[in-house]
Amino acid sequence: MRKTLKSGQTYLHNVYDRETLLNKLKNEGEHRLTLSMYRYQTIEDPQSLRDELFLFWQSLGVLGRIYLAKEGINAQFSIAESKFSEFREHLEGFFPGIPIKKAVEDDDQSFLKLIIKVRGKILADGQEDDSYDVTNVGRHLTAREFNEAMSDSSCVVVDVRNRYESEIGHFKGAVLPDVDSFREELPVIESLLEGKQSNKILLYCTGGIRCEKTSAWLRHKGFQDVNQLHGGIIDYVHQVKEQGLENKFIGKNFVFDGRLGERVSNDIIANCHVCGKPADTHTNCEWQACHVLFIRCNDCAERLEGCCSEECQRHTHLPMDEQIRLRKASPQNPPGFFKSRRRIAFMAERTGVEPSNC
Repeated sequence: MRKTLKSGQTYLHNVYDRETLLNKLKNEGEHRLTLSMYRYQTIEDPQSLRDELFLFWQSLGVLGRIYLAKEGINAQFSIAESKFSEFREHLEGFFPGIPIKKAVEDDDQSFLKLIIKVRGKILADGQEDDSYDVTNVGRHLTAREFNEAMSDSSCVVVDVRNRYESEIGHFKGAVLPDVDSFREELPVIESLLEGKQSNKILLYCTGGIRCEKTSAWLRHKGFQDVNQLHGGIIDYVHQVKEQGLENKFIGKNFVFDGRLGERVSNDIIANCHVCGKPADTHTNCEWQACHVLFIRCNDCAERLEGCCSEECQRHTHLPMDEQIRLRKASPQNPPGFFKSRRRIAFMAERTGVEPSNC
């Protein structure tokens, strides 16, 4: 629902189209920081806080995707470097001392607009709210401690992310759950770790929030030595560079913004889903009725004009009224189609190439 202040001038949501947003960014003329943060903290009235944050952050030019719930905040966003101090000072009034992680690679167009949503949870886990204590988490490890723990052959390293994320990059020797979303993750990881309740468990994810819930879940299920990479892959990479540590993460770190990935090592561990050549660049098919998330090489990107197949490419060259008719009549994929197993079957059928098994 569209909401405005009494003046009618300030909206509590974005009102610009994509082209206008791109032009605003292009003409901004300032370097942007790409950042992320989360905190489990009781929020009595998330909707009121949402509106208050939106108004002030919009005035600072914050762009990104922020989720609020009674259990806390989860945010990925960008802001002009010159405005960061003012943003940080304002944030302290609501989330004092909250850690903010800087992306491995900045991109001025990582986000185009500001979205702040109120949800039931800041991270949907598929579990009942009262089934376990999300604050009873495992031990937080620095990058150095995580590397040292990995040298123990009895420890088990677990990637707490989706398959399409770990496909392009992961820690060496990690357990890689074949899941489509975090809603499936907890019972799958518990099953994969059956009989290892006494082993040292090392969890990692992008920025740390999924490890928080997973470590609490495993402790709830009787695992005795649960550890997590503090700050996730993002902080790990910064610490490795700053302290001259060995980098044990291979490939790219998948990120949920316009970049879809940050280069961590020069290893390319995935393959183009169209032709099978080594590649690790994610993109969405240009044919909007498809829009499947897939990995493509530069040759296929050029040859297929950003599409996942010749069929989709042909559709993008039809007159716009015919494209609209086809999209309404028989969309090839439902909205938000990117789930790993459905995507794998779809791409294998479409191209004859089986996506890489990381």
